[in-house]
Amino acid sequence: MIFANRVVAAISGGMSWRPADRFGVSVASAIRWCARNRQRSCPAAKPLGGDRHWARTKVQKDQILALIDERNDITLAELQAHLVEREYCFGIEALSRFCARHGLTWEKGPRTRWSRNAPTS
Repeated sequence: MIFANRVVAAISGGMSWRPADRFGVSVASAIRWCARNRQRSCPAAKPLGGDRHWARTKVQKDQILALIDERNDITLAELQAHLVEREYCFGIEALSRFCARHGLTWEKGPRTRWSRNAPTS
């Protein structure tokens, strides 16, 4: 975000908002970058995506792992339902990232026997 730093420095140095298009950016972008710079002293955007609830799942780590050990073939939806019964609300994706972080994987097995003469699904 070196470019945003240059724009913010120019505007902070006395340049008006309108000539911000001299840099090839819109006035709205320059205003947003300056506002972010005032709030966080950095015009860059916050990172997107990732696991924002890792701290909540980390606190309940022992209970989640106990549920998984109790039933080795448990699905993420069933795991989520058991946690809701115990008043812990986590999304499927948060539980999926928890399992990936701890190296927990499940092998999928076929639901029905393979048919030699007709499709099964």
